[in-house]
Amino acid sequence: MLPTHGRYDYHPWPTRRAYAWPGDARLAVYLGVNLEHFAFGEGLGAELAPGGPHPDVLNFAWRDYGNRVGAWRLIELLDEFALPATVLLNSAMYDYAPALVAAHRARGDEIAGHGRTNSERQSVLPEEEERRLIAESTAAILRHEGRAPRGWLSPWIAESHATPDLLAEAGYAYTLNWCADDAPIWMRTSSGRLLAIPYPQEINDVPAIVARKDAASQFADMIVDDFEERLRQVRDGLPQVMGIALHPYLVGQPHRLRPLRRALTHLSACRGVVWITTAGGVLDHVATLPPGTIPGD
Repeated sequence: MLPTHGRYDYHPWPTRRAYAWPGDARLAVYLGVNLEHFAFGEGLGAELAPGGPHPDVLNFAWRDYGNRVGAWRLIELLDEFALPATVLLNSAMYDYAPALVAAHRARGDEIAGHGRTNSERQSVLPEEEERRLIAESTAAILRHEGRAPRGWLSPWIAESHATPDLLAEAGYAYTLNWCADDAPIWMRTSSGRLLAIPYPQEINDVPAIVARKDAASQFADMIVDDFEERLRQVRDGLPQVMGIALHPYLVGQPHRLRPLRRALTHLSACRGVVWITTAGGVLDHVATLPPGTIPGD
């Protein structure tokens, strides 16, 4: 027998129970906007070009463009289509760019935990230090937003063996770390269950643009093709969740923002057929479903 995580069981897709999202939709769509801040001269960070020794000014400044300019352009685009967002927030943003977080707050966007900074990876920390990372990020959001976040995405989607237990222990209701399904599933933890809501590793601008070097038009086409294929698939009656992961230092660049506008125009035209929501909205609807509906319940 291979080692296993023990968090969930195998649930064959054709045997799932059918249910609907609000408005009798079968496809829920949410946008995950990553607001991230990075240390200067040390730590991790995505690269536009191969970085040299620290301080890596080229890549630091490229990422910082996202918070200074790109994120504001992305907010304009979201406002253009009246689209909600789940903001995946490094808590360091409260000190670095409080006006940007306030702009998302004014829109009514959901604020979810995304660690302290993407310069660090929580999976390599001893358990007590990881617990402290979660606690510090959570406390900052509670202090500024007036309510604790309900969802979490780890920086770099990095988990230790204890992460789901620590999240449930800290009061989190859902995680976006596990991209193993097209619909929510319940995970087991030492502090009760934790809902795993699908977060994309394919319809995600970092793997697409940074890792695979896809063009902006290719990424926009991926969004549209993923959306259209899912609309075809949900005719079997089984609901799905489609997440779109966005980072302002990538899609906030003018040449990428224009193709993204094309993709969001396509999605927005299907309101009434699909449910455009937030990750927290998915959690709230799952709470209304009869027991046994969601795998792992």
